[in-house]
Amino acid sequence: MRTRSVGGDRNHTFVTFFIFMGLVEDKKLQLILFPIFLMTYVVTLIWNLGLIILIRLDTQLQTPMYFFVSSLSFMDICYSTSVSPKMLSDIFKDEKRISFIACAAQYFFASSMAQGECFVLAAMAYDRYVAIGKPLQYTTIMSPGRCWMLVIYAYASGMLCSLAESITTFTLYYCGPNVISHFVCNISEIVALACSDPFYSDMTMFVIAIIVGFGSLLFIILSYIFIAVSILKLSSGKGSSKAFNTCVSHITVVTLYYGSSLAVYLHPTSSHSRIKDKVMSLFYALLIPMINPLIYSLRNKEIKDSLKRVMKRAAHKLH
Repeated sequence: MRTRSVGGDRNHTFVTFFIFMGLVEDKKLQLILFPIFLMTYVVTLIWNLGLIILIRLDTQLQTPMYFFVSSLSFMDICYSTSVSPKMLSDIFKDEKRISFIACAAQYFFASSMAQGECFVLAAMAYDRYVAIGKPLQYTTIMSPGRCWMLVIYAYASGMLCSLAESITTFTLYYCGPNVISHFVCNISEIVALACSDPFYSDMTMFVIAIIVGFGSLLFIILSYIFIAVSILKLSSGKGSSKAFNTCVSHITVVTLYYGSSLAVYLHPTSSHSRIKDKVMSLFYALLIPMINPLIYSLRNKEIKDSLKRVMKRAAHKLH
């Protein structure tokens, strides 16, 4: 923190850095957790980057559905990278310090990717609805131009929403204390430290949560209601099963993503547990970005077949 003179007669203290409490304080537990978290982050990068490369290399995977999958993987890489390196570097530090500007930057990038992911998941639900409900019009409706437009909209919307939250939060007056009971720049923890009225920050976060979080979830639910109606109209049982299977991976990802988000942000105040909050945030920040590509890879025959084709081509070139 720093002190400055205002008006020649008064001193005002303002925060120039924050200190994280971290995930755990036990040194032995830190030794156990560090390699686990490091491996999780490395696997996240390898799986997501590998999936993006595979989709780019195989022309049979260059469809709207896999275009959105690769966009989701890129967002997972960015989100995990905005949180994991700092958390890993802080594990063995006695004072886990982050500058005020770095904290604002970390929140902005993490929030941008998290909110952008809501829009991408909604676009993926719409893609599945068009593929199942309007198969003859699929290539026209889900044209490459429209797919790019939806992804650009997801990134732009996520960044704009995150910028609004960042501006209203980090322009508040912070005079101390400056200790965050977390391992990341959690916005609710930061706002609680403000010395000025956080009304506009709270309202901004509330409105964005309703529009982005609940709005995208409602859109996904409605899309699957229409998908279910379309599947019920299919006369062939085999066709119905195939149509449903194309949605299973996406439903799983949506359930994990929104389920963990709701667990973090919608807990009752009376039963609020900081340890539970940290664990759920850890699941949201580290495990979900690693699990997503596994869900799309292990349950998807097309990706497995594509991997075999790419490996065969690579082996053939080596020989």
